[in-house]
Amino acid sequence: MNIIFLGPPGAGKGTQASLLAGLYDIPHISTGDIFRDNIKRGTPIGKEVKLIIDAGALVPDDLTISLVKERLKREDCLKGYLLDGFPRNLYQAESLESVAPPDMAVNVDIDQDILVSRLAGRRACPNCAGTYHVSAVPSELCPVCGVKLTVRPDDVPETIRKRLEVYNSQTAPLIAFYGQLGKLLTIDGNQSIEKVCGDIVEGLRKE
Repeated sequence: MNIIFLGPPGAGKGTQASLLAGLYDIPHISTGDIFRDNIKRGTPIGKEVKLIIDAGALVPDDLTISLVKERLKREDCLKGYLLDGFPRNLYQAESLESVAPPDMAVNVDIDQDILVSRLAGRRACPNCAGTYHVSAVPSELCPVCGVKLTVRPDDVPETIRKRLEVYNSQTAPLIAFYGQLGKLLTIDGNQSIEKVCGDIVEGLRKE
């Protein structure tokens, strides 16, 4: 089963993708993780991507598409994939349709008024890539490996607002795109993580 996730930054797409990856035994592929891996390793692409992300802009389509296509060719994707953070616009969506089309686009619908505070409280571990919120993990140290947690440049309030503007203008139109293809499943994201996950599983079962 090939599944993509739609929804604004902070809607919980990554969390839900991780949960479903375990349930369906298919890989959770995050473009953010692909980018951060290249940044951490200091690759030429990573250096280019870092400058773009720090400015709150989107990585160019052709570069993103190339990285995703390469990832989807790996053996662990033979049974399907869970894509988080891709596609972000119509051009990327059409490219994905021509390579490995999704069976369903899960749209996590959530009130954007609460997203800035949610994202501003997010902390990341530079060592194990874990992500936590200050409301759940008030400590400055990662609960898994003990490394000091950091604030990602794209989680700064000013950058968050810009990311939401970009999402509304470029990514939100994909809701209509996948709706026309009969591949859209919209879920209320203003619920607990467990309830959202359950609704997604039930929705996929009905489809």
